[in-house]
Amino acid sequence: MKEAIISIETVIQDGRERVVMDRSDYDDLIDARDHAMALRDVASGATPLTEAEMDAYLAATTPLAYWRKRAGKTQAALAAEAGVSQPFLAQMETGQREGSIGVMARLARILGVKLDDLVEIS
Repeated sequence: MKEAIISIETVIQDGRERVVMDRSDYDDLIDARDHAMALRDVASGATPLTEAEMDAYLAATTPLAYWRKRAGKTQAALAAEAGVSQPFLAQMETGQREGSIGVMARLARILGVKLDDLVEIS
């Protein structure tokens, strides 16, 4: 197996030390991090998504919309539990509005997921 070599350069910009690397190397590091996090979750007892669940997750407008539907909750029920209005929750699910950290934390707790699970990564 060939050992991967990552070319990293450090530069000083605006008085701060920054790291510069090829985008493909950066993407590989992110993939490795995500893989390690998934292994940690499985080791701690988390159940990975099935292929069908992953397809539904990827098709959802936002992670919040997916996890709400997976929990079998209506927008009205989840909004009431979280102390927000249903229209506000609907706007969060379509990406039109962002909830505060407190709202997102309540939603994560109610849905039984980690706060990170509700955050879209672009």
